[in-house]
Amino acid sequence: MAKKMKERPVNVSGKTRHSLDVNRPNDKKGASGGGGCRSAATVRRLKMYKLRPKRDRGGKIKKHDLQSEDLPNTRIEPDRRWYGNTRVASQELLDFMREELKGGLSNNYSVVLKPRKLPLSLVNYDQKDGRAHILDTEPFEHAFGPKGKRKRPKLSSLDYESLIKKADDSQDAFKEKHASSKLPKDEQEDGLRDPVRHNMFEKGQSKRIWGELYKVIDSSDVVVQVLDARDPMGTRCYHLEKHLKENAKHKHLVLLLNKCDLVPASATKGWLRTLSKDYPTLAFHASINKSFGKGCLLSVLRQFSRLKSDKQAISVGFVGYPNVGKSSVINTLRSKTVCKVAPIPGETKVWQYITLTKRVFLIDCPGVVYQNNDTETDVVLKGVVRVTNLDDASEHIGEVLRRVKKENLQRAYKIQHWANDNDFLVQLSKMSGKLLKGGEPDLATAAKMVLHDWQRGKIPFFVPPPQQKEDGPSEIAESVEKSGEEVVISDQTAEAMKEIAGIISSQQTMNVPCQTEFGRKNEDSELGEQSD
Repeated sequence: MAKKMKERPVNVSGKTRHSLDVNRPNDKKGASGGGGCRSAATVRRLKMYKLRPKRDRGGKIKKHDLQSEDLPNTRIEPDRRWYGNTRVASQELLDFMREELKGGLSNNYSVVLKPRKLPLSLVNYDQKDGRAHILDTEPFEHAFGPKGKRKRPKLSSLDYESLIKKADDSQDAFKEKHASSKLPKDEQEDGLRDPVRHNMFEKGQSKRIWGELYKVIDSSDVVVQVLDARDPMGTRCYHLEKHLKENAKHKHLVLLLNKCDLVPASATKGWLRTLSKDYPTLAFHASINKSFGKGCLLSVLRQFSRLKSDKQAISVGFVGYPNVGKSSVINTLRSKTVCKVAPIPGETKVWQYITLTKRVFLIDCPGVVYQNNDTETDVVLKGVVRVTNLDDASEHIGEVLRRVKKENLQRAYKIQHWANDNDFLVQLSKMSGKLLKGGEPDLATAAKMVLHDWQRGKIPFFVPPPQQKEDGPSEIAESVEKSGEEVVISDQTAEAMKEIAGIISSQQTMNVPCQTEFGRKNEDSELGEQSD
């Protein structure tokens, strides 16, 4: 059966429905709710687009609706005056204006109207660049001649040879002072520099990051420098401590040993005794559920708020190397996630305020890498660079094997013997199944696995503290007083200082949590939290 053709509707009413007809009936609704037909102005504009000039056989325009009949040639005649000044005043006119303006200013009953339209820079030419009357100030005899009273100028050199010699000596002194100080000691001897490093090894040293650091320092009353308990001296910033001593003596500095659960308890207590001689030092384990040192840190901040009793609230800034756990410490103090954290460096981009109590505010700062002579391997092992961005991660494995004890690596990766770092990576690739096409071991992926475990603390490692005797309460109290030197000693201040010293000394006697590989149980953290 054939499909029936649909007939087109035919306009039998006699009324026009063309879209360019202004009188078309408005029986449709447009998108905006109005009529669907075009307005008269729209129709005229559309018709104007279709206008074409009438030409003869030679192509010359005979008639154009938009061309004026009075001016058939519309070429504009050029004139030299178009490219000159629009307003030109002769010298006689300027002199006349000067006289008129001088008379008007001298009369108290006259007012200069519209001074912006007057060329005052030309009118006041004599006053602006007038001749200097030097002889009225000082006679010629006092300046030159045998009766001159001018002092002889002090010249650094009287002849050309002495001037050249002094310039050479000054250049040599400058090079010795500045050029050699930027090089390490081994490079100063031979005068050779290391090859240019990749930009990713300069992370945390940009002007933006340092600007964020100084914003936090300027806004903080108490600065908490977070250190990695595995390498406290390697993640310590002496530049920041020097800056606070010289320029901000009224600010207090506290050292916080984070990740103390990754090192033995004896190492943590040894570093506490060592660092407490310089500044108040606390051990900390950042964890929302099972933390250590939270009560001690809160008590110390509470005592510092008593010292700043003249302020309504104090601000506590947390600074330190990337990936030392600054944001995790703040989350532990708040007992919930208020700062974004990740086991990779550079997660915190800008500083942010967090309210702890009505009297204490916390400031989170991005990780800052301080100027030192660390090699690329040291930068990677400190956790400054993201492992996924490394081009050749296998070149840093040799240092990991030298720093970590062999029994710890055997326990972590179940590899008993290896000849060198390349042999270690080959065995690890085969055991973990990281193979390339043809069964070749993927050394780069295996090396990144080891570096990831290193940065996350899965490989036991720590720097042992120096052997020192235990400090008494008097030495700890001196370090507390050193943390803020310009503090007015009053009864309330002395009492707060004494409380802080007591809190620090009491923590050194607590059971510090440690990693199970070092022979201690994790239950010690619960005991430490109870005594906290």
